[in-house]
Amino acid sequence: MSEAVEKVSAVLDRMGAPRALAARLVSVLGPQPAAELDADPWLLLRLPGVTLEQADFCARHHLGDQTRPDDPRRLAALVRYTLRTAAGRGHTAVEEKRLATVIGRLGVPSPMAALEAALSSEQAVLFESTDEPDDDFDFEEGGIPEPPDPERFYALAEIGEREQRLGVRLARLIGANDPVMDSLTATETVDAARERGGFPLSEQTREALVTVALRPVTVLRHGPGDRAEIARALLGIAAIAKESGVGLAVVAPTAQTAAAAEADLASVVDAKGEPDEEGAEGAPDVESLPALLARAPIEAGIVVLYESMAVGTSRMAELVSACSEGAHLVLLADPDQAPSATPGRVAMDVAVSRTAHVALLADDAEPGPLAVLAGAVAAGDLPEVEAPGREVVRVPASSAEEAAHRVTQLVTDSIPRALGVASEGIQVVTAREDGPAGARALNAACKELLNPGPGAHGGFDVGDRILVTAEGPGYGPGDTGYLREVSEGAVVELAGGSRVKVTDPSVLRHGWAITVAAAHGGLWPAVVAVFPPEVPISRPQVYTCLTRATRHVSVVDATDGALATGVRETLAPERTTRLVQILREG
Repeated sequence: MSEAVEKVSAVLDRMGAPRALAARLVSVLGPQPAAELDADPWLLLRLPGVTLEQADFCARHHLGDQTRPDDPRRLAALVRYTLRTAAGRGHTAVEEKRLATVIGRLGVPSPMAALEAALSSEQAVLFESTDEPDDDFDFEEGGIPEPPDPERFYALAEIGEREQRLGVRLARLIGANDPVMDSLTATETVDAARERGGFPLSEQTREALVTVALRPVTVLRHGPGDRAEIARALLGIAAIAKESGVGLAVVAPTAQTAAAAEADLASVVDAKGEPDEEGAEGAPDVESLPALLARAPIEAGIVVLYESMAVGTSRMAELVSACSEGAHLVLLADPDQAPSATPGRVAMDVAVSRTAHVALLADDAEPGPLAVLAGAVAAGDLPEVEAPGREVVRVPASSAEEAAHRVTQLVTDSIPRALGVASEGIQVVTAREDGPAGARALNAACKELLNPGPGAHGGFDVGDRILVTAEGPGYGPGDTGYLREVSEGAVVELAGGSRVKVTDPSVLRHGWAITVAAAHGGLWPAVVAVFPPEVPISRPQVYTCLTRATRHVSVVDATDGALATGVRETLAPERTTRLVQILREG
């Protein structure tokens, strides 16, 4: 046990708190964790899962008669606790009046005093902004109106400051406004690439690529069945980058999505039949976002991000900060997907800010069954679709236990046998973490069938399928792969064959079955989407599940009708963010 952990454990003993919290506290507190916790027992609230009642109990045990409900340390911790809860729901900031109301409901008689305590102790940061009204005013009738009072937002420093940095950096990219090439040259370049590559390209997509060449930041919107059109568009962008000499970087949130994107490009390239000496019009490599950021700064003059809806504020801030001055940023976004699992809604905020440009890729003229079903879900319907190649299969279940049984059948037998997709290409995506049909139970069942073993390495065995839940050198949250070695860390082989070393085993989970949030940003040949009973279901959640599959999806439905109701009636909750205001003020 490290010295820091031992010292924190001693403080926890004096508080009457479990010593098991010590290691986690060392990782989240400052350079002197024991001293900080000894001086402020409400720092226990920094840990997920610790309740206010538990922290108050430990504080009374530790401080005795000095404990007061209006202690500034307690008030500041309450504000941070509330902001962290909001961040867990996707908000990057909370408006002052709303935050004060929530703090008041926690029994604080003077919420504004709590907010001041949080600011003075640096447990929260304050941002002010004035969103200029769009309405014209009449000088003669009303004169010049008084400027509106600034809006005040509170945020956790690590989130609010990154959102501010993201907005400022995006505004700088947008303000540069230097085209890569003029519209005529861009059109000719794209047409020449299309002719040499021998692939079709719609007029709408052609116009969108001209926008990419002209505008510094573009949100490139697409639908659920447009994977081939995205690949063709990328070949056009690659031609623009090559002709202009600026260079191109194409990036995806995870290694498996990077591999899927490269497979799409290869499919378009192979359709030509006879690639030229340089390959199919210089088809670009696609890297995972963690791999690209490990080599920052990014020198390419055009940077394209796949699956941008899955990338939250913090990660997007890293990407944008790594882009070179004057780079063109392209966010490929499907607006019907759920927002990112982490705080923010970056791609949509950039689009609605009206400071960047939005262009549309053409819809698939003949969508397949997967795209037809996803499109119907986006419109609020869950119909039966014709799927002669078994691209979509509906699997009803009467209980969570039956749903779990169906999942193991699909993964180990039905899909490999009927469709030729090996279990390595099948991802189970479930709507909950716990319960008989949740990720934990399904992972245990899949491990027993696909890689049985004693869990010799902290519950894992070599050959286990792994989900990574945090970022590190060459990997990031949502990456899935296989445990290949355990030697001073876990060696995980990701999609595409790259191997990364994960030194902190606490960031690893079994990855045969993952939640929708963990799957967002990932793509696999086949997906088993599991909807257990008594779980909240929303339209974007279901849509996101369906669009994680490139070839096949099995929908295991144990909801007794709640799945269709959720698709019809429940949209994603609103998120409070500041990015639109930052961009408009920039």
